[in-house]
Amino acid sequence: MRVVFTKGPGTSYDIAVHRETGAALAPRNGPGGHPYLPHDLVHFLVEAEAGIELGVYGRLAAGDNGLFWPADPAERNKAARRRKTKPAKSSPRARADMERSEELAGIAVPVWEVRRGHAKTLPAYVRAKEIPPVVDRIVTRLDEYANRWHALPVGGSLQLTW
Repeated sequence: MRVVFTKGPGTSYDIAVHRETGAALAPRNGPGGHPYLPHDLVHFLVEAEAGIELGVYGRLAAGDNGLFWPADPAERNKAARRRKTKPAKSSPRARADMERSEELAGIAVPVWEVRRGHAKTLPAYVRAKEIPPVVDRIVTRLDEYANRWHALPVGGSLQLTW
């Protein structure tokens, strides 16, 4: 699966997923918010480095639509009907993987910010925890992509393979 992050103005971005399993997905806007580390890019790197199989990207690769809509209008209508009549149920493992992805992203970004000098101290919720060893590897990956993302012009893209 290929995932393309395209930089917009300010901290906005678009994300497109090109996959082999499931309906073709329409690109969507990301939540923005960080000039160096787009939220969805962080989750991609966290899930890849931590081996999280049923997080956002593992589910997308397996055919789940996640927060995306099918590109085909007929498929989009079917998906909307399914969501209304049969809300998606996650397995306990999938819920645990999503929680792990959120937890690691919430730790890794502040650690990266402190190490890079973008913040002086870690937030209290990070200081209160023992930082898992995988965070060092995740921060290294964030470092690999942060400057590349920040240097992109509006309309420039990063492409990653899941």
